[in-house]
Amino acid sequence: MISLMKPSDTKLLSLLRENGRRSTSELARELSVSRSTIQSRIRKLEQTGIIKRYTVEYGSAYEDRLISAQVLIVTHQKMTTRTNQALRAIPQINALYAISGDFDLLALIKTESTEELSHVLDDIGNLAGVERTHSSLILETKFIR
Repeated sequence: MISLMKPSDTKLLSLLRENGRRSTSELARELSVSRSTIQSRIRKLEQTGIIKRYTVEYGSAYEDRLISAQVLIVTHQKMTTRTNQALRAIPQINALYAISGDFDLLALIKTESTEELSHVLDDIGNLAGVERTHSSLILETKFIR
């Protein structure tokens, strides 16, 4: 169970979300606490599941070059787990959502070219358990919150 965080933890998380590579010394200075306190709080946040993982966010120069698409997927219900595992193994799929409606899944994809996107779409369509797909290119991001 995740407990309520201290205000200092909220500030620590905010700083880490801005730049996850900040050193413990820098974080300690900004929060006016010792390095060992920062290390202890980060370890506690990891152990309680508040910090799940560390990841990379693309820079805008690279991100703006990528081809983004969403793929709606209908799966064979008895193969859902296996299909989800196979989709997880495709590195160009950034996110996979279970959705309601005529489709079962929504995959968000980023590739470096339309040729690569075509291959990824073929790979998805050829997976055991995938009945059909419908894809749309994302032309422009208006905003992300």
